Amino acid sequence: MTKVFNKISDWQKEREKIGTNKTLGFVPTMGALHEGHFSLMEKSVKENDFTIVSIYVNPTQFNNKEDYENYPDTFEDDLGALEKLNADYCFFPSYEEMYRDNYKYKVSESELSNKLCGAHRTGHFDGVLTIVMKLLNIVNADKAYFGEKDYQQYLLIKGMAEAFFMRTEIIPLPTIRSEEGLALSSRNKRLTEDELVKALEFPKLLKSELNDDQIKEELSSKGFVVDYVESIENRRFGAVHLGKVRLIDNVKI
Repeated sequence: MTKVFNKISDWQKEREKIGTNKTLGFVPTMGALHEGHFSLMEKSVKENDFTIVSIYVNPTQFNNKEDYENYPDTFEDDLGALEKLNADYCFFPSYEEMYRDNYKYKVSESELSNKLCGAHRTGHFDGVLTIVMKLLNIVNADKAYFGEKDYQQYLLIKGMAEAFFMRTEIIPLPTIRSEEGLALSSRNKRLTEDELVKALEFPKLLKSELNDDQIKEELSSKGFVVDYVESIENRRFGAVHLGKVRLIDNVKI
């Protein structure tokens, strides 16, 4: 049975019991778990003696209040999934536990965080890096697993862990997609049936032979509101709005 911790001090006592002779894997999430999260957990369970999953919807990374307020809350279902996947622990803290300073202190990056999603979501990556550093420090895992759907986020977290000499190894895993090719995301649950069908055009166009500007035009003509489509080195990144939902994706090119 998955053991749930709400308090940092309680988890730290448990972490001491695990000791240094056993390995601990960590999967940070905001809940509303799906197959993408499950793939990270399965990898952690396979590679480590113990696995902990955090469930915390982090308010400091939302630049849109409505997006935060509408984020799916499925904790009971999520906990059931953790037990089926043999996750040993769940860290489920409150805002007061995680932000005792009320977000007076934060982690910032000065280059990559200002591009792509960062150029359209002011303060987003400050919130992401701050909460991930807190979680990595609290959990004290050997390995932490992140999906490549949020590839920019992965690069920033990996860079932060290296820059601050953090002991946890950051492990990326490939994006998990539906059979039709849509990158799985907790936000997909907020798409209507018609929007889910339309959303399939997003990854299809990112993978196409069209250039970035042509893809933007095609997406706009199909009813998407485009934040960006941009190719950097051998990867194409995109972010669009469909209805009330913001979708991001990236593909190798």
